[in-house]
Amino acid sequence: MADFILEIGLEEMPAHLVTSSEKQLVDRVSDFLATHRLAYQAIKPFSTPRRLAVELTGLAAGSEAVQEEKRGPSVDRAKDDNGDWSKAAQGFARGQKTTPEALVEKDGYLWAKTEIAGVPAAEILSHLGEEVVEKMTFSTYMKWGNHSFSYIRPIRWLVALLDEDVVDFTVLDVQTGRTTRGHRFLSNADVTVGDAQSYEATLADAFVMADADKRKATITDQLETIARDQKWGLDLSTDQAQDLLEEVNNIVEWPTAFAGNFADKYLALPKEVLITSMRDHQRFFFVTNEEGELLPHFLSVRNGNAENIDNVIAGNEKVLVARLEDAVFFYQEDQQKSIDDYMDRVKKLVFHEKIGTVYEHMVRVRELAGELGQALDLSYDELSDLNRATEIYKFDLMTGMVGEFDELQGVMGEHYAKLFGENDVVAQAIVEHYMPTSATGSVAESKVGAVLAIADKLDSIVTFFAADLIPSGANDPYGLRRAATGVVRTLEAHDWHLNLLDVLTKFKALNSETADADLNQIIAFLTDRVRKLAADDGIRSDIVTAGTADVTTGDFVYVADRTNVLAQHSQDDDFRDVMEALSRVSRLAAKETVDTPVKADLLENDQEKALFAATQNLNLADLEGQGAEALYQALAKLQNVIADYFDHTMVNDDNKAVKKNRYAQLNALNTLISGLGDIEQIVIK
Repeated sequence: MADFILEIGLEEMPAHLVTSSEKQLVDRVSDFLATHRLAYQAIKPFSTPRRLAVELTGLAAGSEAVQEEKRGPSVDRAKDDNGDWSKAAQGFARGQKTTPEALVEKDGYLWAKTEIAGVPAAEILSHLGEEVVEKMTFSTYMKWGNHSFSYIRPIRWLVALLDEDVVDFTVLDVQTGRTTRGHRFLSNADVTVGDAQSYEATLADAFVMADADKRKATITDQLETIARDQKWGLDLSTDQAQDLLEEVNNIVEWPTAFAGNFADKYLALPKEVLITSMRDHQRFFFVTNEEGELLPHFLSVRNGNAENIDNVIAGNEKVLVARLEDAVFFYQEDQQKSIDDYMDRVKKLVFHEKIGTVYEHMVRVRELAGELGQALDLSYDELSDLNRATEIYKFDLMTGMVGEFDELQGVMGEHYAKLFGENDVVAQAIVEHYMPTSATGSVAESKVGAVLAIADKLDSIVTFFAADLIPSGANDPYGLRRAATGVVRTLEAHDWHLNLLDVLTKFKALNSETADADLNQIIAFLTDRVRKLAADDGIRSDIVTAGTADVTTGDFVYVADRTNVLAQHSQDDDFRDVMEALSRVSRLAAKETVDTPVKADLLENDQEKALFAATQNLNLADLEGQGAEALYQALAKLQNVIADYFDHTMVNDDNKAVKKNRYAQLNALNTLISGLGDIEQIVIK
């Protein structure tokens, strides 16, 4: 057994791409080894801003020798009428570098057995350059020198060691060797790696902590130690803190955490301004007291050791204070104007050249929000607050603070709205209309904020579709898929069953900007987001297809509900029997549409009468109103009744009246079944 190390040395990579690139390298090397049948015991990744690497331990000396079988012509085509080998048999044997006599018969065919010899590990690994390193893909690329080849960043060195021996290959003009590089500032020199086993330790001696997980654990421990010693609160469990920790981890090779301070006077700024200044702009971790209030201190991490750390701290404090001084200026200046002043400026702000201004967008949103509010039975006060929110909810875009800190749009709108005398409901709606800000982010909690969020996103979708600015492939420059996901998630979170098609039809008639919108296309676009969310939840693709089929009214809450119900019951022991019974009804009903009522006097046998008795009081609208679970349970109870019906009933009776009545009965039942979607899409297992 041997060990192997592969390191790709690079110029500094963007922090947000390091982790995914490390994973990609592991996946590609694993696939490479599987393809070449080269066994190993473990694979360990390494990454820093300047390198991607994998270490293989317990590597076999070579690939396993295997016997490969290839199928040839059928036995009845193997010989001609004279008993001689046919051209097909001879050609197949020749292609396999053997003779017809060496072929064997199995399962009615001729087979050639070929022994594939094992290949030494060093020879296999010499192909890593063209089969792994050069094949990696990234979301951003650079070219360098006179090469047409592009990569995430220029490749500066390659290490490839099988135990102590170099595995030779090149990528462009970079030849593999045993020379790596230490820390750019603490050990900026060539470093010789003696063998694969000593790679990590060798880099550690050169001030490079190559194991990203160990590096992150070190950073976490350092930060928590400082906070604990100072009796500061530090929460690294939030998504934002974890994202920052990941980013910091990917910009350092030898981390040293430190604490800095700023003047108490800056605590008068809104909390969000301080956090944004520290976390998003400076990569600082904020700290709190026991009550959760911000303290005038921060934690950060340098890429180096503790030498001259006081100078580093002073420099970071100076940069932060400069940014906070700007924030104080904008905060004071913004309060010298009124909401009306800002709204006058919003009227000149372009939303999109093909659609109009932000103000025109707001006017449409007010109309749409009103329709939504009425459809959702909002109270008089809620409708009043909603109307006021739609009049002003974008005003903060023109404030100096949002101009400097665009991440705070909505947040500053809420804060300033309260300062300018708006009530809490209106102010909350202003910040909530942006929610959710990510695929998994929190949705608007208040009714007014949720309706405003839905209306704002829907207007964008409808008007961009009307202007033929529709997402295609991976291209979605206006974030319409994200907006659609936000609409669906907000409706689900509030359990709002809504005939969205009806609402959008009324809205479309009110505005010239929406006149060309294909509402069926928009409903399909939103339905696709329901499918994506269901797939992300791990629901089987066939059940997702079934549950999200035939969406006409745009009640996406019910569509998501029935998809989840089908997924849950797919684990039931009787699911197969239930689906087979219901599917049989659907298939037969599809053959002949009859929408007349079932005539009880034409029911001839007990099984027909039993099915009629079991279904005559079932109503799709009533059952859907109770939820998809109620509908499923009602239909599942019919399984045995349906089975008995088909065992004793010939639907295509010679008597035309009886036949028509039986199809009427099946069509009525199929109407109920359609409430579960298109169950024909479900793969019965």
